[in-house]
Amino acid sequence: MRPFYALLAGLLLTAAAAHGQSPASDTEAVKQTINRFFEGMRKTDSTLIRSTLAPTVILQTISNRGGKTQVQTENVAAFLKAVGTPHQGVYDERISFERVLIDAQLASVWTPYQFYVSDKFSHCGYNSFQLVKLAEGWRIAYIIDTRRKDGCK
Repeated sequence: MRPFYALLAGLLLTAAAAHGQSPASDTEAVKQTINRFFEGMRKTDSTLIRSTLAPTVILQTISNRGGKTQVQTENVAAFLKAVGTPHQGVYDERISFERVLIDAQLASVWTPYQFYVSDKFSHCGYNSFQLVKLAEGWRIAYIIDTRRKDGCK
């Protein structure tokens, strides 16, 4: 009987350890990473933004030019320079977390947003974030968004 109790104790300890990495704590950590990204934009702090990004991050936007849908890839270094260089107005992207899905080291997050420069409305749309859990924590690996001026929430 002793091997049975040893096995049972091992299973219970494994279950308790797995429970310690609760989905709720991962969900909050994912949200914190995304919130830090936008905090960096508001503060004109490219170092803070960079700390939220995976080394091979991809930034894309879906646009409609001349009635044709296009996907544009943004240069990450140019993006960091643009948001990290002093400029008029505060870049303020106001998001809400509509959906956060997590499986192991992958998170997918859907956020409607409204973008303001200081208090002046610029555009709105949806962000789709893909995050990966690295040794340093959750990092943004991919962002794609839509942008429009009307039909906003």
